[in-house]
Amino acid sequence: MKNGLEDGSGPLNGLFVVEIAGIGPGPFAAMCLADLGATVVRVDRAESVQSDAKSGAKGFQASDLMNRNRYSIGVNLKSEFGRSVVLDLVKKSDALIEGFRPGVAERLGIGPEDCFKVNKKLIYGRMTGFGQDGPLKDRAGHDINYISISGALSLIGRQGEKPVPPLNLVGDFGGGGLILAFGIMCGIFEAARSGEGQVVDAAMVDGSALLSTFIYGLRNAGFWNDTRGVNLLDSGAHFYEVYETKDGKYMSVGAIEPQFYKEFLELSGLGEDLDFSNQMNRSMWPVLKEKTAARFLEKSRDEWTETFDGSDACVFPVIEVNEVMDNDHLSSRRSFEVFSGIVQPNPAPRFSKTPGKLRLPPPASGEHSDEVLKLLGYSDDKVSELKKSGSVA
Repeated sequence: MKNGLEDGSGPLNGLFVVEIAGIGPGPFAAMCLADLGATVVRVDRAESVQSDAKSGAKGFQASDLMNRNRYSIGVNLKSEFGRSVVLDLVKKSDALIEGFRPGVAERLGIGPEDCFKVNKKLIYGRMTGFGQDGPLKDRAGHDINYISISGALSLIGRQGEKPVPPLNLVGDFGGGGLILAFGIMCGIFEAARSGEGQVVDAAMVDGSALLSTFIYGLRNAGFWNDTRGVNLLDSGAHFYEVYETKDGKYMSVGAIEPQFYKEFLELSGLGEDLDFSNQMNRSMWPVLKEKTAARFLEKSRDEWTETFDGSDACVFPVIEVNEVMDNDHLSSRRSFEVFSGIVQPNPAPRFSKTPGKLRLPPPASGEHSDEVLKLLGYSDDKVSELKKSGSVA
């Protein structure tokens, strides 16, 4: 046991993080840290605890996998006692994560300056869509809005069609949660040397723009056309595309390099058609895509998988989410696990000496309130007082 709570397992074992409950990228950042061993205490709203208890929302909470591997305390952030509980947690913490609109944490009395007064080495992680400043900082939005403003959404889609939202993977999770988790760890590294914490301003607009850096390089070099769906990596090329198979499933093709392209042509049988001999003749790409699509419709996905098995043609089946536990490669690496009755991805990346692991299912709101308060040194009488006052649930 560490700090009165169960030890984590992983390279971040010993790190203590306070997470002010939110949705999307903030919880994902906290999950990434917790998966790799950090002790993360999630501060849920006291009113949510009471509401969930009445409505029976535990079933949904148990399925909210981004809340795994952490503890929950229910706190009324608008009460003076509730605020003091959060600041007591901050005293013990290496980092804090919050996802309010700019200015809200300050009004609650748990903004950066409030927290630095009790812990000068704290890394204060702020997760927003548009950032802490700028003309849009106070506007509401979601992933699709943030990646549209950053330019990332304009890159994704087929020729002649509207942009396609890539779920909320680019804004919320790649450009949001992962960037925040990375920023927090960078801040902790710097604080270990300087003895002073700082604010990490993680905006999904900035993060999704950063993920697009490679495309800006191609564009500057003249290798990227601003017309969507006509480029090497955006479904323009016949050798970098997803094709339907005879059974209504799909294969992915990524045969970019000449040696891989040659193997792809040989195994698919398309090499007999001389039209495929000039791989980079962009004027031929639309015709070659039609021919390639027709060829893939001749066999089922499993038959094509067998055809390309063991090759370097860069052709693989599109595995559906209900099939991940049955895939040989995913199974051998234990990329997914059934934990607490739910199929879910295992922690990543892998560490040879200190691997992360799934150790705690998502908690109900306020499930660990008593344990966390005892961790802070509160007496039983004080805990009862806080509960009766509604400051803690």
